[in-house]
Amino acid sequence: MDKIERKIEAIIDAHAKELIEFAEDIYRHPEEGFYEERTAAKVADFLRGLNLKVHTGLARTGVRADWMEQDGPNVTIIGELDAIGCREHPMADSVTGVAHACGHHAQLAAMIGAALALADEEVRASLSGSVSFFAVPAEEYIDARKREKLAREENIGFPGTGKSELIRVGAFDHTDIALTTHVHMVPVEEDLYLGNPSCNGFSSELVIIRGKAAHAAISPWEGVNAVNIAASAMNMIGLMRETFRDDEHVRVHSLVREGGEVLNSVPDKVVMEEKVRAKTLKGIEDAKEKIDRAFDAAAMAFGGKIIRKNLQGYMPVRVRKADSALVEAARDLGATYREVELTDHNNASTDVGDLTHLMPVLNFTFRGFEGSLHGADFRITDTDTAYILPAKMLALTTYKLLRKNAAQAREILREFEPVFDREAYVRYIHSRTE
Repeated sequence: MDKIERKIEAIIDAHAKELIEFAEDIYRHPEEGFYEERTAAKVADFLRGLNLKVHTGLARTGVRADWMEQDGPNVTIIGELDAIGCREHPMADSVTGVAHACGHHAQLAAMIGAALALADEEVRASLSGSVSFFAVPAEEYIDARKREKLAREENIGFPGTGKSELIRVGAFDHTDIALTTHVHMVPVEEDLYLGNPSCNGFSSELVIIRGKAAHAAISPWEGVNAVNIAASAMNMIGLMRETFRDDEHVRVHSLVREGGEVLNSVPDKVVMEEKVRAKTLKGIEDAKEKIDRAFDAAAMAFGGKIIRKNLQGYMPVRVRKADSALVEAARDLGATYREVELTDHNNASTDVGDLTHLMPVLNFTFRGFEGSLHGADFRITDTDTAYILPAKMLALTTYKLLRKNAAQAREILREFEPVFDREAYVRYIHSRTE
């Protein structure tokens, strides 16, 4: 380590107790996506205390703090504000049912820990570029009912995901490289997992099945049973599974929101949400077409009707092997680590995938917890590994990217080939949701 790197580590160590208390406070006060008011205010107050320029209210609750006066690439360190629905978790909010069962509170602690170190005057002067600290809303899935409310009452244009809405409104326009982290999402025994494995993206839709009501005992033949249409469609989807390509890692999720109201009447309406995951955009589109055919065919067979509303999903994560800045930082810290292989894949989904289609996203995950992600048994067991080590990783990686005329950052930007710019991305999302 050089002098600046030793100072970065020392600053974070000196504030370890403060970072742990910050994380535990967020853990005790989980909030749902796009409504993380308390969490956002706490993050904003902390960043203002570092004399950073703080912007709030981005995509409703997003908080971005930065300095932009230094020439060179911008590195944006991202933390996620929201919690996940998990009513059985011991720390779940009694009203909303959300809990920090996915470790986002650890991300926020790591982000502000990195901010503490990188905002130091001497450290900041050593960087050939600018740094932003961005607490973003709504990484977890937003269901169709809440999306409608967000669009109608909060003027959220892309209400399915926080990062997508932030892309839409231009909040990432000044970001050259994004730096993200998370608790381990795949089985890894080491302290750190460096790089971005490919992850499934998904498409979602609201499916309204309309039948015809009739007396269930006297004249059921006069009705069209919407529940039977739903059951038939789900059976067909089950039989279709062998047609999904293994290398696309397709997953299909069905949820019945409404399923009839009166038991002695033929149910004339069922409302469902469908989610289709796959490894590529083409794989998502192909699987969604099959799911749509199943519902259309079931409705035709029974004489019913399908009304569907396409909902925005997440794009797949583009695989990215561990950049040298990540590997160097892990080695400097003496952490055990494993690097992403090009064949690694995670069947879960994250809206970080959308960012990977526009900019380089450097990522690592960390241990320090037990239980299952999104489960009632999830909890942090090692605060140093879950809060302090990631803060050091974020800060040291940023320093390595931006030192020496930002040589490593510039090389990454020279090699990166985006799939979309912001305008093309917005057009694509509109084309998939209209």
